[in-house]
Amino acid sequence: MFARLRRKRINPVLRDLLEETHLSVNDFIYPLFAKPGVGIKTEVSSMPGVFQMSIDEIVKECDELKKLGIYSIILFGIPDVKDSVGSDAMCEHGIISETIKAVKLTHPDMFVVTDLCFCEYTDHGHCGVIDPVAQTVDNDITLDNLAKQAVIHAKAGADMIAPSGMMDGMIMAIRDGLDGAGFVNLPIMSYSTKFASAYYGPFRDVAESTPSFGDRRSYQMNPANRREAILESIEDEKEGADILMVKPALAYLDIIRDVKNSTSLPLAVYNVSGEYAMLKVAAAAGIIDYDKIMMETLLGFKRAGADIIITYHAKEAAEILRA
Repeated sequence: MFARLRRKRINPVLRDLLEETHLSVNDFIYPLFAKPGVGIKTEVSSMPGVFQMSIDEIVKECDELKKLGIYSIILFGIPDVKDSVGSDAMCEHGIISETIKAVKLTHPDMFVVTDLCFCEYTDHGHCGVIDPVAQTVDNDITLDNLAKQAVIHAKAGADMIAPSGMMDGMIMAIRDGLDGAGFVNLPIMSYSTKFASAYYGPFRDVAESTPSFGDRRSYQMNPANRREAILESIEDEKEGADILMVKPALAYLDIIRDVKNSTSLPLAVYNVSGEYAMLKVAAAAGIIDYDKIMMETLLGFKRAGADIIITYHAKEAAEILRA
C-alpha cells in the first residue's frame, strides 16, 4: 500500500525508463571570447578553464569542441580600441566579424551565434550610446546601431543573432534591419529577460566590460520583479524573436518556468559566469562533488523549461555525457 511510488524506483532499468528530463550535448552553446592578436590563450583568474583567445586559437578550440560533439558557439569580442559608441562592433573588419569569417571558413558546420551588444566595445562599458543628460543609454540611437551591428554580423556569416542589451524595441529594429539587408531567414535569439544581476562579475573580467560609471539597472531587469520579467519576454515574442532567453539561470528557475508556460517559443538560459565560478571555487576547496553538482544544476535548467543552455560547463558536461 505504501510502496506505490517507491516501487518504480527500486529497479535501475525502470528508473531510466521513467526518467522525465534528459540532458544532451545538443542542448549546449559554448561561449568564446575573441581578442586581436595571434597565439593568445589567456586564462581568466576568476573563471578557471575560460580563456580570452585570439582568432587562430578559437579556430583550434572549435576542433576540440567538435570532438566532444559540441557544434554551437556564441562569440563575444574584446577589441583593442574602444570608443563612446562601440565602433568596432559595427565594423566589417572588427574583431567579431573577423572571428566569424575565420570560424566559418575552417568549420562551416559550426553553428555560430553572436552576442549583439556594445558593453565590450564602448569605453564607458555600457550597452549603447550614452545620453549625456540622463547619463544612461539612449534607447533609440542604440536601436539604430544594433541594427547596423546585426547586419555586419550577418554579412560575416553568423548563423544566429543574440541581442543582449535589453533595449526597448530591439527585436523589431534588428528584424527590420536584417530583413532590409536580405537576411530574412536569420533567426534572433533574444536575451529577452535579462536581470541586473550580481552573478555577472567574472564575465566582466573576461569580456573587459565593467561600466566605468553607474550600473545597468536603468535597462536591465530588477531581480525582484516576476510579472515584469514575463512581460519582457512576451514583448520580444511579439516583436519577432525566434528564441527567448532568461539570464541568469540558477537564481531564476521560477522565471524560466513562468516564461516557458507563457510562450510556445523555444527557451534558452544563460548559465552565467558567477554560477560557474562558484562551483569551481567550491570544487577547489574540496567541499562538493563538482561533476555531480554541475550535472544536477544543468538538469535543473532543463527541468525548469530550458531547451538551450549557454554554459561554460559545456565541455565538461559533454565528456560526462559521452562516457
